[in-house]
Amino acid sequence: MGLAKLKVERLSTPEDYLTFEREADTRHEFLDGEIYAMAGESLLHSRICMNLAREVGNSLKGKRCEPLSPNMKVRTSSASLFAYPDLTIVCGEPLFHDRKKDVLTNPQVIFEVLSPSTAEYDRTTKFQKCRIGNETLTDYILVSQDKPFIEHFFKQTDDKWLYQSYGAIDDFLKIETIDCELNLSEIYDRVELTFETEEFEEG
Repeated sequence: MGLAKLKVERLSTPEDYLTFEREADTRHEFLDGEIYAMAGESLLHSRICMNLAREVGNSLKGKRCEPLSPNMKVRTSSASLFAYPDLTIVCGEPLFHDRKKDVLTNPQVIFEVLSPSTAEYDRTTKFQKCRIGNETLTDYILVSQDKPFIEHFFKQTDDKWLYQSYGAIDDFLKIETIDCELNLSEIYDRVELTFETEEFEEG
């Protein structure tokens, strides 16, 4: 999904944003005092999100961690970012910004399905805000929508982040922190794909 900055007369506070957002008919994200409208999603984006929700939900059934829908906002500790991840995993008791319980403050895993208009933002600014601003976050996962390619950033015990990529349709994405294993063929079910990608690994 794309983002478009809204014209505002001044920088907004987090509470200004929440007041606005809770009355809005469409979703918006908040970044450093500015509000951005979220564009609608493509068919491929929608299919992948649904596949992820189904597979993650099945894998976590009966465990202490649970998936939350794209309508759940996630906030960084500094409140400089309020975002709607495509899928969020919380483990244990969910913690919230206020009594409305519509802004999660302790995400453990965040999934983002990349769109052409937001891929750079999701990979850079959003990831930096989330990993610095959420001590509970252990995994940040980017899913391409036009080819079988998943990027997995995961935190180590020394707070350093490592990177693993998956580029084959029969690969399995392993998220050890939540005891979850996902087959790329299920994530990309019903999705027309191109296979012009190289596998590489960094760590």
